[in-house]
Amino acid sequence: MVFTEIHSCTELIAFIQQVGFLPLLESGITGFSAEDIVDEDCRYVIYPEGGWDWPLWKWKGQIVTDGGCVYGKFFNKKAGFISKEWWADFCNYRRSKSPIPAEDSIEDAILSTISLNGSMITRDLRAACGFTGKGMRSKFDGYVTRLQMASRIVTEDFVYPHDRHGQEYGWGWSLLTTPEVLYGKAACQCDSTPEESFDRMFAHFRTLLPEATDRQLLRLIG
Repeated sequence: MVFTEIHSCTELIAFIQQVGFLPLLESGITGFSAEDIVDEDCRYVIYPEGGWDWPLWKWKGQIVTDGGCVYGKFFNKKAGFISKEWWADFCNYRRSKSPIPAEDSIEDAILSTISLNGSMITRDLRAACGFTGKGMRSKFDGYVTRLQMASRIVTEDFVYPHDRHGQEYGWGWSLLTTPEVLYGKAACQCDSTPEESFDRMFAHFRTLLPEATDRQLLRLIG
């Protein structure tokens, strides 16, 4: 797939609004990711003295907070963006495949903890849910990823630690919340059936990515 090269966060926001769906990194479909379409200067680079820069990675927060885009691990357990225009259909279909977690399940405890606090960074949410022992981080992340794939958890923003000079550093932490808290219940509701939402998304992807196979598209839609 060949798209117009992106040079700024503003251009990327406009592109996401245009295409509706965009994985952040490699998607399984050549050329269809934010990493693929940004200018080379916006990609990850390691400097000779040991530092690094990754403009695309730094744009994520602005895209979510200012760009009207939903962010989470939505595409085959990988992160990406969805425009609000398409969110209701996506949510409608994905939730039909993943019913509300059973009461007293781990997923229910995670959602209840987030709802009680409004939003939490992953590290604090993990501790609040009792996943503090050895090997618990990856296990907990698996539950959170499944909830994101089910469109029940999204990223509100990214939180970075600061050095002694007040400068942000590191990869940052996802500030997690529910889409209902962030966008309101109406944004997550759709008048269509899940099957109709699927058909709309599949037709949209087929137009957007005509060279992709049905299998590749189904992996994106879930």
